[in-house]
Amino acid sequence: MATKIKNYQCPACTAPLHFGTASGKLECEYCGSSFDVEGIEQPYVMQEQEEASQSEQKIFTEAAQWSEEEAAHLRTYSCPSCGAEVICDDTTAATSCPYCANPLVVLSQFSGQLRPDYVIPFRINKDAAISALKEHYKGKLFLPKSFKLKNHIQDIKGVYVPFWLYSGKLYGNIKYLASTVQVHRGVDEEITVTKHYQVVRKGTVTFEKVPVDGSSKMPNAHMDAIEPFDYGELKEFSTAYLPGFLADKYDQDAQMCKDRFFSRIKTSTEDAFAATVGGYSRVVKDSETFETINCKATYVLLPVWMLATCWEGKNFLFAINGQTGKLVGDLPMSWLKFWLCFCGISIPLIGLLSATLL
Repeated sequence: MATKIKNYQCPACTAPLHFGTASGKLECEYCGSSFDVEGIEQPYVMQEQEEASQSEQKIFTEAAQWSEEEAAHLRTYSCPSCGAEVICDDTTAATSCPYCANPLVVLSQFSGQLRPDYVIPFRINKDAAISALKEHYKGKLFLPKSFKLKNHIQDIKGVYVPFWLYSGKLYGNIKYLASTVQVHRGVDEEITVTKHYQVVRKGTVTFEKVPVDGSSKMPNAHMDAIEPFDYGELKEFSTAYLPGFLADKYDQDAQMCKDRFFSRIKTSTEDAFAATVGGYSRVVKDSETFETINCKATYVLLPVWMLATCWEGKNFLFAINGQTGKLVGDLPMSWLKFWLCFCGISIPLIGLLSATLL
């Protein structure tokens, strides 16, 4: 028997509800009703607890079209609206039915320790995200025209990405070898005086809410680049924020992600200490010691618009901060346009230079 999943239904007409980025409420596209997250969530609390504790996930080990390794990471769920079976991987927490398009939330993915502490709801809707991508294209002289026509910009998806927010302190002790050089010039001689020093910087730096994504699917560079998020808008987690978006649970726990967190705060601390070492001709780091103190991690879901597209055999990924609209992504370049532009500029310049020399 397939695991049961939940779609939030309108109390007025039973149509599916979607989270509205502008209103911050669950909205019905059919009758126009809207409901506060807290109010609509309460009737589902007992059912969520029951389904989370009793859910059993079916693995496709018998399907001939899947290898054993692939099947081990597949799950099937039954859509409560149309009854169709929905196939997802084992980290999917919110999706939509491919048959009836109803938003679905897998409650068992948020039970026990898998339940996030907080969530930041989407503020940027799909239209705004698409507009940001189109704006990103403007002024790109060497962007191939065919890319803009074929990159399926409408396929952008809103995803709640699992993140760990680390807070704590870092004690650092760095020793530098420094030197100064002074040159004294006389009538008949020049004397160079070099003095050597050992410079020590140590102290404790406090860090709060340093984000590290907990999904192996997400490229770390993109997730780092769309920061910062406004953590003043963190809400206590409720699955009522998820309908209409995709969501994953973490597949890299806080311990696995701690090295990335440590690397980030270590770099920040090194930069802060190095900025205080001035007045020397040469400075070289000699040794360093770092230790985290009272470090803890909070599990949150953060909003990201994602567009993955393929063009001429190459993959291009764009990520947009679903709260602030900050965008990061790479674009292809038309070498034909580049060389035409280069020749259009260089040939007249060469002719002008030749005329000037003559």
